[in-house]
This record gives sequence, C-alpha cells and structure tokens, in this order.
Amino acid sequence: MNDEQNISASNASTDKLEAQPINDLQAAQINSNLLAENPVTQKPGQKETIEPVQAETINPKLQTEEMEVHHHGHVHHKKKWKEYLFQFLMLFLAVTLGFLVENKREHYVEQQREKQFIRSLVNDVIADTVRINTIINQRLAREQRLDSLTFLLNSDSSGVQTDLIYFYAVTPARSLAFRFIPNDGTMQQLKNSGAFRLIRNRTVADSIARYDVTVRNYLRQGDIEETLIQDYRLASAFIFDALVFDRILDRDNNVRLPVDKPPLLSFTKQNLQAWNYKMYSMKAINKANRRDARLLMRQAQNLLVTLKEEYNLK
Repeated sequence: MNDEQNISASNASTDKLEAQPINDLQAAQINSNLLAENPVTQKPGQKETIEPVQAETINPKLQTEEMEVHHHGHVHHKKKWKEYLFQFLMLFLAVTLGFLVENKREHYVEQQREKQFIRSLVNDVIADTVRINTIINQRLAREQRLDSLTFLLNSDSSGVQTDLIYFYAVTPARSLAFRFIPNDGTMQQLKNSGAFRLIRNRTVADSIARYDVTVRNYLRQGDIEETLIQDYRLASAFIFDALVFDRILDRDNNVRLPVDKPPLLSFTKQNLQAWNYKMYSMKAINKANRRDARLLMRQAQNLLVTLKEEYNLK
C-alpha cells in the first residue's frame, strides 16, 4: 500500500503545482524531485509506473486577455470631418487675425512717419518763404541800381559823377545777396528714400510736386544769371579801373562810396555799346528772377495752406 500512498502524495503535490502555469522543463524538474523524495520499492516482476507531470496547456486567448488588462497604450479615436473643419477654421482665423493686426500696426507706423515728414516739410517751406521774400526785395533794389548805373554811364556828365558810377558798378557783379538756396533736406529724403509713397493724399502729393518743380526752374534761372554776370565783368574791364573797386571795399566786402572822383578808363563807343548790351541782359534776367520769385512764393504759400488743412497743423 505504500506505493499507492506515494502515488497519492505525488498526485496531491502535482495538483498543487497545477495551480500555476508551467512548461515542459519545469514539469521534468518536478518529476525528478518527486522521485528523489519518495523512492518507490519495485516488487519483482512488477513494472514501475510513474505518472509524469504534464505541462499545463496555456490558453493563448486567456494570456492575451491578461496582457491586454495590463496594457496601458493610447486609445485612438477616429476623428470626424467636422472636427477637421473646425480645426482648420480656427487656424485660418488665427492667421487672418495675426495678419490684420500686423497690417494695422504697420499702417499706424507709416501714418506717424508721414506726419513727421509733413511737419519737417512745413518747417522747410516756411524757411524758404522767408528767404524768397528777402530775395524779392533785393531784386527790386538791384533793378533800381542797374537803371541808375546805365543812366549815369551813358549821360554827358559821366566824367563828373564817377564816384556814383563806381559805387553802382559793384552791384551787377554780385549775386550772393539774392541767391536762393532751398531748404530741401526733407524733399530730398522723400524722393531718394522712397518715402514719398507714404503720402497717400493725392492733393498733397501734387502740391508738393508742383512746388518742387517751381524750385528747380528758379534755380536754373540762377545758373543763367551767373553766366551773364561773367559776361558783364568781361565788358566792364574796358571801362572801369579794378584798383578803384579794391579801394572802395571794406574788410567785410561791403562797398563804400569813394571819397574822390576816380577816373574811368578811356573806352570807345563800341566798348560802351557792348557794355550796354550786357547790362540789358542783366536787367532782363533780374526782372525774370523777381517774377519767378513771386511765383515761387505763391506756390510755397499754397503748399503750406494745403499741408496745414489736410493734416490739421497749426
């Protein structure tokens, strides 16, 4: 009966082990241990029967379910087309609003730059009007002196009033007193830097352009006058003594009336006729420049009115 008891004990031990999944190698190891602990006495002629511990069949489906219970992967849900459309609309709105905000900011910055240019241009034009007004008055005084010089030199008493003749003869050769140099720093910056595009008001842009054209035309008249002044000097070399001119100029280059009656050079009638023609040209260009100065003054005043009205400047 010992064999039956041993087999029962072995089966009980096996039942306990079957509670856990085992493989073939583990089953063989268990059988070996059981034989070592409970040796079986074999009777003569009796065949030893030992029931090997069979490896438990593992259910793949059950193992997979257990693995799925402990799996913490991400759950993917299939998105609907409405969600994609909503995300697209939100992205489109974000980009559009960003563009509008940036465009608004750039527009504000350009408006501020435009106002700065206009204020600077107003100051330049005001300075021009002050200078132009001075030039108009200087042109009128120049015209009177040129007429007086022409009358005295062509009169029968030209040899008697030589002090006045030399005094007035300095005037035609001078141009600094009525030379116009425009305050065009802002104008040049507007044209050269491309900032003229900032002025969106067409009326203002046209008024600025007309004023600039008038200034350029007036400057060209000044270049013509310089050429005529040089011709006048050449003709005067046959009539006036240059040493007298040197004596009647002070250290500040201001002309003074001679204290004596300095003589004129011995000139011919042809020399006087050549001089008269040059003087006529000087008078004509002086009148033309005075006329253009008045035109330039009106253009400047109109421009100031337009700028102050359009930009609410005082």
